[in-house]
Amino acid sequence: MMMTQQRDFTSMVDVTPDEVHALIARAEAYKAGAQLHLTQPVYVVNAFFEHSTRTHTSFEMAETKLGLTQLAFNPAASSVSKGESLHDTLLTMAALGVNLAVIRHPEDQYYAPLLAAGDLDLALINAGDGSGEHPSQSMLDLMTISEEFGYFDGLRVVICGDIAHSRVARSNAEILQRLGAQVFFAGPAEWYDHQFDRLGTWVDLDSILPTVDVVMLLRIQRERHDTNDLSGAAYHEHYGLTLSRAQLMQPHAIIMHPGPVNRDVELASELVEGPQSRYVQQMQNGVFMRMAMIEAVLRANHLGGLEA
Repeated sequence: MMMTQQRDFTSMVDVTPDEVHALIARAEAYKAGAQLHLTQPVYVVNAFFEHSTRTHTSFEMAETKLGLTQLAFNPAASSVSKGESLHDTLLTMAALGVNLAVIRHPEDQYYAPLLAAGDLDLALINAGDGSGEHPSQSMLDLMTISEEFGYFDGLRVVICGDIAHSRVARSNAEILQRLGAQVFFAGPAEWYDHQFDRLGTWVDLDSILPTVDVVMLLRIQRERHDTNDLSGAAYHEHYGLTLSRAQLMQPHAIIMHPGPVNRDVELASELVEGPQSRYVQQMQNGVFMRMAMIEAVLRANHLGGLEA
């Protein structure tokens, strides 16, 4: 089965179910020890305009394992601080020989005008855009779910938390629905966006917990709120996965969280590394899935001396 032939990896909307399965298979091969042999150098820049630990480091590890050459980039020390546009920054990178840019940016769909311009001779991977999407997190989540159940069709998944501001919720709901899963949303009503109605059903968390296979908690996106009336303790009591709520879950159900976890807010601290949690596994899988995604983009762009 062929992996995605997209020259850029920016949105889960563009990924087909067949491509999902192919990427998971390739990521599992990397996890089992497969290696990629580049016959030509590939130069990558990781341009993160928002703070990140997991995603940034995971991409760096994936690139290192694949043999890519990383060029350091610090937005605060770049010409962006002088008013240069993201387009012109990437135009410069491409002119200097950069082949791939992995970008996180606070603007939703920052990549759309870049791709529309059609003059950037480098490939893009979206590492998160504002409240838009987070395709690599979505793909590593799918890999983790696949390892647990072996299928998606018919699975019941509840996504709980700050839905409206979560790029993880948007990417996962989009692709899970197309893979045949039944998606539910829970959390504070004021943090729900009815644009999600086409992707799933709004429910009460306590009522849905005994029936679902996957409980996906979301971090409160405090940086995207003008105000936040819910303290950590209040949120945990009303909307978090407390120890008592966890007892409502089916024995086979798993707990997921994209990180960083606010312990005792979205998720009881004792559950973070508990037997039903897949938090650490998600982070481990992120390296191998990002290796698969990078390889797919390299092949689509005929980079690294790889056959398409």
